[in-house]
Amino acid sequence: MAGQPIRVVIADDEPLIRAGIRMILNSDPDIQVVAEAADGRQAVEEARAHAADVVLLDIQMPVLDGLSALPELRRAAPSSRVIVLTTFGERENVLRTLEHGGAGFLLKDTAPAELIGAVRAAAAGDAYLSPAATRHVVERLAAGREMTRAEEARGRVAGLSEKEREVLALLGEGLSNADAGRRLHMSEATVKTYVSRILAKLDCENRVQAALLARDAGL
Repeated sequence: MAGQPIRVVIADDEPLIRAGIRMILNSDPDIQVVAEAADGRQAVEEARAHAADVVLLDIQMPVLDGLSALPELRRAAPSSRVIVLTTFGERENVLRTLEHGGAGFLLKDTAPAELIGAVRAAAAGDAYLSPAATRHVVERLAAGREMTRAEEARGRVAGLSEKEREVLALLGEGLSNADAGRRLHMSEATVKTYVSRILAKLDCENRVQAALLARDAGL
């Protein structure tokens, strides 16, 4: 793209917002606003007609909202990079933007320099997220890791007998063999035997590892 300006389409149903964004972007000599759109359907048409490098897309618009327009934009103008620019920074909006192939997510209180930086980054093939959006993504990844660990733990305990699962659950509560025996009406020696068997089946080195596994499995 050396020597050519970054071609931008602004999609927002509020004329004053579009005018403000246009003024900010046109202050950069390397950026050219080539079209504006007042709804998601028009955004798709303008991006395709003008071969836009970047589309700034609001979420709440008539005819076709931004999140519904995004996948259509990706099909109709696959070379256009889409940045969602919105007032609504809810977690679901951020995740849907990324799932539909968005290249960025910004809030409308973003500083002008950051907006210009985001457009430049998107045009260069990079992703750009506001700090709030980044936090949502990190939380989602963390939740995904938790889910993976829980699924793995449930798979490991699936091979235990019902009584072994009961003993494992009490290990997860931190009970001693004696306390577990009283809860299950077993002798301490019997509980100890169960614990040894559980550790072997789960390939755990000690009861602490087994207790953590019980927690992850939701016992």
